[in-house]
Amino acid sequence: MGRATGTQEPDGLRSERLRLRPWTVADAAFRRRLWAERDPRVPAGRRLTADGRPTIADMEAWIRGSEAEPAPGLLVVELVEDGTPIGYCGLVHNSVGRPGEPELAYEFLRASWGHGYATEAARAVVARAAEIGHEHLVATVREWNTASLAVLGKLGFVDTGEREHDPVHGDSLLLRSRLR
Repeated sequence: MGRATGTQEPDGLRSERLRLRPWTVADAAFRRRLWAERDPRVPAGRRLTADGRPTIADMEAWIRGSEAEPAPGLLVVELVEDGTPIGYCGLVHNSVGRPGEPELAYEFLRASWGHGYATEAARAVVARAAEIGHEHLVATVREWNTASLAVLGKLGFVDTGEREHDPVHGDSLLLRSRLR
């Protein structure tokens, strides 16, 4: 597989500009920074609370307990040129869709938006998912998140028409991609 889609490395994936690697406890402050930058329309349970939770210690505990399931798991995305972490991308268990369909998930620091990193990282994960043998992937995204919808469109995800209505945070859309 060429660099355009991604190559597997012993501890993750790599594309032309990005390295996708497992989380380490040292990434706790970075993960918390991602939470701090989340859009205020994101549900409260997925943003920092007024009293500062989750804390870095909470993030460390999450990292220690996380597993690379479904493979390749959720990976830190960093720039190849200098190792700076800019986001995460990978597969998680989905709570919607059909059983056995992993969900593609990604999130990037605002400073890295607009450079094609989400598409590049997700393309590497999707290619790896196909190699592993996954037949479909799903993704859920809020209808107001046009940037993520554009990324998913570039990757061949299509809107299933299934919605989780949420008048407070915006409806969640279910998209699906057939890999085989």
